[in-house]
Amino acid sequence: MLKETRMTRSSSASIWRVLTIAILFAVFACSSARMFEAQAKQKNQKNQPVPGRIEVSTNPAGYPVVIDGKPAGETTEYVRAIELDPGPHTVEILFPNNTRWAHTFNIVLGRKECIALNYRPKPFNIPAIAASPCPYPVNVSAPATANDGDIITFTADVGYAGQSALNYTWTVSPPAARIVSGAGTPTITVDSTGLGNRRVTAILVADDGSGDRNCRQTAQAMTGILAPDIRQPAKRFDEFPVVAFDDDKARLDNLAIELQNNPGSTGYIIAYAGRTSRPGTADGLGARARGYLVDTRGISGSRLVVVNGGYRESNTFEIWLVPQGAEPPRATPTVQPGDVRLTPAAPRRFRHR
Repeated sequence: MLKETRMTRSSSASIWRVLTIAILFAVFACSSARMFEAQAKQKNQKNQPVPGRIEVSTNPAGYPVVIDGKPAGETTEYVRAIELDPGPHTVEILFPNNTRWAHTFNIVLGRKECIALNYRPKPFNIPAIAASPCPYPVNVSAPATANDGDIITFTADVGYAGQSALNYTWTVSPPAARIVSGAGTPTITVDSTGLGNRRVTAILVADDGSGDRNCRQTAQAMTGILAPDIRQPAKRFDEFPVVAFDDDKARLDNLAIELQNNPGSTGYIIAYAGRTSRPGTADGLGARARGYLVDTRGISGSRLVVVNGGYRESNTFEIWLVPQGAEPPRATPTVQPGDVRLTPAAPRRFRHR
């Protein structure tokens, strides 16, 4: 629960209380987890350190962020991604008037924790002598939308001025929605895996245990779950050593047929020069292959991408078919430039016929 600040006028019996009433999750707080998961897996395959991620924004911006007790910069109005090692991490955002938001997240490889907060102090009058702290305002906020598989954070803002400790009872639906953490606290996280095209609703009942019906308050929030973004991955269509251009043509013909059958796809041609090769070999091979596909097979040049892949043991072509929206392939040379022996002869003229 966010802290309250009291102010007293000496000239009257009125008491002003400043209550932070709105911590709203923005629509843009959660973006696609699929691409982040793919990037994490790609790093893992290369034996690079694999972090997790939180995405945080506030409106307005400029509030200090503290992670595990250490300063981590300030918030921004746009989504700010912070990579963290997998495991538990405590995230705090320090607002004015000694108002502090904190939550411990369990960072997992390939999953994002999404936080988007609006700080809106709003003063209002309270009678000088209140017989009871009830009823009191309760608000639950959450992202408007999230992607299937995202971890959703539901946060309660409760303006209770009594002395008793509040009980927080959460109920989430549909039944497949699972509370990951925070049961019994003002903030819970919910796993949305498998809930594409559905809505996750979190209902909070706050009760101070007094038995007064006015001290039992209910609020809820809802997040729409977007369907998984199912995209075809890039496909390595062919890979072969360069022997004779007539042989290359037959392999390139197959690529032309695939491009004609898949109008939304792009052909990637990665050309590698050999360990012993003339200067400009990779560029020449790529230009010759592109020229053949455009001039002879009638493939639009806008659907072809030629990449100088560096060096391998011998002159090699790597051919990829990349569907629309898929991540393009990267060159995978196997010979370092310092190990290449360039022949002193003039560069070969690569022509297609």
